[in-house]
Amino acid sequence: MPPTTGPGTGRAAEPTAPHRALPIHLRLDDSDSPSDVVDALFLGRFTSGEHPFARGASLDTVKSGLTLLPPGATVLRQARDKDRSATLAEGDGWTILISRWNRGADVTVAAVTDDVAEQVLKSSVEDAEDEPEPEPESVTMGFWYVSPRRGPHRTTRQISAATWEELRGNYTAPVAEAMDGLMKLSVDDITGRLLLLHGPPGTGKTSALRTLARSWRDWCQVDCVLDPERLFNDVGYLMDIAIGEDDGTAGGRWRLLLLEDCDELIRGQAKHQTGQALSRLLNLTDGLLGQGRNVLVGITTNEDLERLHPAVVRPGRCLARIEVGPLNRDEAVNWLGTPEGIGRDGATLAELYALRRGTTSALPVPAQAADGLYL
Repeated sequence: MPPTTGPGTGRAAEPTAPHRALPIHLRLDDSDSPSDVVDALFLGRFTSGEHPFARGASLDTVKSGLTLLPPGATVLRQARDKDRSATLAEGDGWTILISRWNRGADVTVAAVTDDVAEQVLKSSVEDAEDEPEPEPESVTMGFWYVSPRRGPHRTTRQISAATWEELRGNYTAPVAEAMDGLMKLSVDDITGRLLLLHGPPGTGKTSALRTLARSWRDWCQVDCVLDPERLFNDVGYLMDIAIGEDDGTAGGRWRLLLLEDCDELIRGQAKHQTGQALSRLLNLTDGLLGQGRNVLVGITTNEDLERLHPAVVRPGRCLARIEVGPLNRDEAVNWLGTPEGIGRDGATLAELYALRRGTTSALPVPAQAADGLYL
């Protein structure tokens, strides 16, 4: 019997339902948790087309006592373990999945229409995030990383940061003078998109950046990328950070992306060794990717200036390029209050703190000895 539809019949073939064109098969074993089962059950109605529209949101800190369940929700499944809980609930024409960890949450709604999904999501997360006012000695910093479970993700923390007046004596005179202008920078003073701090480990680069975040907090959100080696090799990750809207650039605020210890990315052989990563960095700072985005990039490196790629340090690209070195002997003695333990070449900030604690003399200190405080 000849076909009644399809090629050669003159009649259009019936479209295949999406859930039949892309069948979903799930296999569970003893490595899966009850939370994984809850996640899979939520996908069922979206996959089948019963609830074909989905909306989602992430909350870094949920107000104490909130369940995030919308009015009229009926709980279908709930799983809790040490680090996470998952709740599956439903209402009239919608299903919601609430995943909680520590004080954060991911909320996803699938519904019969996009309007219903949007309304239910809004009723769940509106005014649910707790955003305490930063204390005078702290600053809110964002942290980007790729999560195996959620992909590119940003969380925030309150970071302690000294004032520049308190910190200024930790740096040699030329560095302190260069930092003076940087700390007072305003939006109208921005002439480049790249901030480069280079010098040996233990000289205070990270401490200076924390204080910079405090000095700029009225006009610039500072975000630290925890996996910078992945950022410029993963286009999707880069686009999420550079293009996607987030709290850091809302209302015209600028954002500073911090990439620490990026020696391989910007040294002279970077183009050969890292492929397109260096090109994408340069494109973000003054190419098409950065156009229309209020984004600055701050990089710390232990490399000497002579070993950096010339494209990185060319005139006009850098907002500031500061070599942060050890204090000379006079400055180190003045900082410590005694010449005991200080060599003729001076000392790094990490070495001076070690001398103050009485744990070592001013010999070269391994990078890990600074515990991330003075790098």
